[in-house]
Amino acid sequence: MTTSVTIVGAGLGGLTLARVLHVHGIPAIVCEADTSADVRGQGGRLDIHEHNGRLALEEAGLVDEFLAHVHQGAEAARVLAPDATVLLDHPDDGAGVRPEVLRGDLRRILLDSLPAGTVRWGRKVTAVRAVGDGRHELAFADGSTATTDLLVGADGAWSRVRPLLSDAEPEYVGTSFVETYLFDADRRHPACAKAVGDGAMYALVPGKGILAHREAGGVLHTYVALTKPREWLDGIDFTDTAAATARVAAEFDGWAPELTALITDGDTPPVPRALHALPAGHRWGRVPGVTLVGDAAHLMPPNGEGANLAMLDGAELGRALAAHPDDVEAALAQYEQALFPRSTAEAVEAPRDFETCFGADTPGSLLELLTGGQGG
Repeated sequence: MTTSVTIVGAGLGGLTLARVLHVHGIPAIVCEADTSADVRGQGGRLDIHEHNGRLALEEAGLVDEFLAHVHQGAEAARVLAPDATVLLDHPDDGAGVRPEVLRGDLRRILLDSLPAGTVRWGRKVTAVRAVGDGRHELAFADGSTATTDLLVGADGAWSRVRPLLSDAEPEYVGTSFVETYLFDADRRHPACAKAVGDGAMYALVPGKGILAHREAGGVLHTYVALTKPREWLDGIDFTDTAAATARVAAEFDGWAPELTALITDGDTPPVPRALHALPAGHRWGRVPGVTLVGDAAHLMPPNGEGANLAMLDGAELGRALAAHPDDVEAALAQYEQALFPRSTAEAVEAPRDFETCFGADTPGSLLELLTGGQGG
């Protein structure tokens, strides 16, 4: 394959694509705005699903490396009431149906599997334009430009590549997360550590909740969920850690202290994350020389599928390009033909999952989901 391939974004989807292409002997360049792999956190745990993420790892030839980083015991789950009463406690049964791994570890596995120089750090794309014959020119923040035969947008929710294909823009879903961490929790925050348990913990009421999970090394990673107008979140000055923490914690007045301490005792400043989604069923007509993977293609409310889907997108696109080395358009058409129905099905399901967690019937709806409709 003589076509030059440029991937914008070194997230899990873009790196999986680069790895699968490498496995098939096809070179690619990944342009990433971050200046290094460690310049910012990559989020918490990710459970890898058999029908998408695991398939992508198999295509990438990285299953053994992944299994070496699985967090044992992390599939435990518990549901608590606001007063910390345990409503459901499911231990990890060791079946490994959805093994958990830190996103940062998984990203490092992918980075280490690529030839040196594949990822070009500090290459922030500021604009993209078509230059004819399916080729595209990328402009970077440092003033430089580059031209490529095949452009893949793996650059997330606010993709610079997506406007080449679609006018769709992400819309706020009505709920925001505020992210906090506790470190060395078993020693420094024992009450919180006991409440969270060995895996994931959910303390939910309609419209809000505290979700936490245990990571390696005694780390408790918390997402505080609040169904609020975007203006409410924007009205909080998160550069003032104490004031922002107090404002968020006030929404849980009267809750058990071992739960609210996940907010008030955070060892890092709280980070707001307004949640957005693209329209369910987002798709585009075939445009020569360009396509999308991951959130750039099908951003949806978080339900555990987004990263898995992004990895499968990258693997499937890489496999299609390897199968059609002399006909890129045939490869892109094949990839998108499978992508659209797959992502639409998940985009329809994601709001249902979100309603289960934060809708009017929670925590009962979540308990029913976790017990298979058999009650608590």
